[in-house]
Amino acid sequence: MAIAVAVLRAHPVTTGVLAVVALAATVVHLLVRTGRLRLPALPTAVRADVTHSIAAYQHMTGTQFEHAVADLARRDPAVRAATVSGGANDRALDVLLQLTDGRRIAIQCKRHAPSNRVGAPVIYAVNGTYRAYHRCDQAVIVTTSTFTLAAQRANAELDHPLRLVDGRALSRWVSGGRPPWGV
Repeated sequence: MAIAVAVLRAHPVTTGVLAVVALAATVVHLLVRTGRLRLPALPTAVRADVTHSIAAYQHMTGTQFEHAVADLARRDPAVRAATVSGGANDRALDVLLQLTDGRRIAIQCKRHAPSNRVGAPVIYAVNGTYRAYHRCDQAVIVTTSTFTLAAQRANAELDHPLRLVDGRALSRWVSGGRPPWGV
């Protein structure tokens, strides 16, 4: 405490400026954390470093989430290319992966709030297009939320079940876990 008082007496202007900066940083942090302030998107190279929590993914737009999943997939040495192709009329394909072994993987991204779970219609849509239309070997659905029981049942009944990646599995993948096509 005596040191702090001595520094304050010796450098009152510097200490005052630092206090104001610290207060401003705290206020900005609290506003961002509560969702009252949205900061502009970071460049792709930096974005990959700050998306290490599911909360970061939940605050992205759908397009940002698709790009973040493609960036995450590119971390895997088995991925030769990851192309974002989502948008209107994307036919249940947001990211197309080409693996070094020649396989093609279709990824459908669903960035939802935790209370908005992915239902069976998404399973049917992806299953109906990934092989015949997109000519892929495998399909993955990645969500920040969870899958309904009906979606899980529908997937279990498929001849070739899709890989379902919910928010928890996404967190493990982001934290260095195995990608869904590597399991």
